[in-house]
Amino acid sequence: MEALTGTTTDQAPANPAATDDMLATQPVGYWCGLTHATVTRHLRDAMAKIDVTQPQYWVLNRVTGGPTAPSREEVITQLTHLADGPHEIARVVDQLLHREWLRMDDRQRLHLTAAGEAARARLRELATEVRAVVHQGISDEEYVAALKVLRKMVANVEGVGDS
Repeated sequence: MEALTGTTTDQAPANPAATDDMLATQPVGYWCGLTHATVTRHLRDAMAKIDVTQPQYWVLNRVTGGPTAPSREEVITQLTHLADGPHEIARVVDQLLHREWLRMDDRQRLHLTAAGEAARARLRELATEVRAVVHQGISDEEYVAALKVLRKMVANVEGVGDS
């Protein structure tokens, strides 16, 4: 692989105790993975306290989030890439139908019930509370800058094989 523009910083092993002056040498994959695991665990722990899972929240949002009511298959197809396994979203749809947070119409389209909408609204409040904890001491500008950097890294890697 030929060098890209700019200077190249040596890649050091992941170090959770790295000082600020060492951060440029730290592997982004390690820090993104640690962030993902920590934030996801915190959110899922908060949701567990009210007997709900993150995938249930995804399904509730997806069912209410489009211009037309989705089918079971559409929800499964659209959310499976986020899930822990290929069958998780199908199970979640079944759980939410059983809880009567979802209902299926005559055309096999999914809709939120009143109880499902109440749960979705409560989960949005909870997610906002969790976000406030995660973002404590981080300005919107810093957050946007961090995401722009990550988005650029993804674009850099996805473009590696291109000529």
